[in-house]
Amino acid sequence: MCKGLAALPATCLKSAKDMKHRLGFLLQKSDSCDYSSSQGKKEKISSSQRLSQEEVRKWADSLENLIHHERGLAAFRAFLKSEYSEENIEFWVSCEEYKKTKSPAKLSPKARKIYDEFISVQATKEVNLDSCTREKTSHNMLEPTLSCFDEAQRKIFTLMEKDSYRRFLKSPYYLDLVSPPGAGCGPENCKRNHTHSLDCNSNIISQCA
Repeated sequence: MCKGLAALPATCLKSAKDMKHRLGFLLQKSDSCDYSSSQGKKEKISSSQRLSQEEVRKWADSLENLIHHERGLAAFRAFLKSEYSEENIEFWVSCEEYKKTKSPAKLSPKARKIYDEFISVQATKEVNLDSCTREKTSHNMLEPTLSCFDEAQRKIFTLMEKDSYRRFLKSPYYLDLVSPPGAGCGPENCKRNHTHSLDCNSNIISQCA
């Protein structure tokens, strides 16, 4: 023992040891609580990510059901990305978020960002709009409101509904979720391309969600 500690009274040394013991116990308890908390969070996340067959089947009822479901939107986005046409769903999502803007001062910069990204002639992710809708949307940029993209958003929704949505329902991105492997090999299942398994699609959805 060093001279400094030896010079201290025995009561002080005992108090120091007791404090060290208590501190060690509290740290161990804290680690245990943190572990239990993290385990509980993981269990909640795991349960929240479960997808029922009933939910997946509802996606086939309408495009609205599909893209208003968080996991459905992620699956559809992954499918469109595979077709190099994800700009359509990205534009739709941007319009939905734009309509939630509460501050009038933020309307103009947000509207301009969406317009420059998806609608303008130099747009990096230009969506397919007819000239009339494009011109009307351009005019709306003079005084942006919450509804300035409504018509353009409807046109893109209709485009997806008549085209890519129908292909999505026939693709492994949907079929492997609505009829997981092992569900049997009926005529429809046998025609399916099994390169995308249920686990693969689940991973894709989790990454995109």
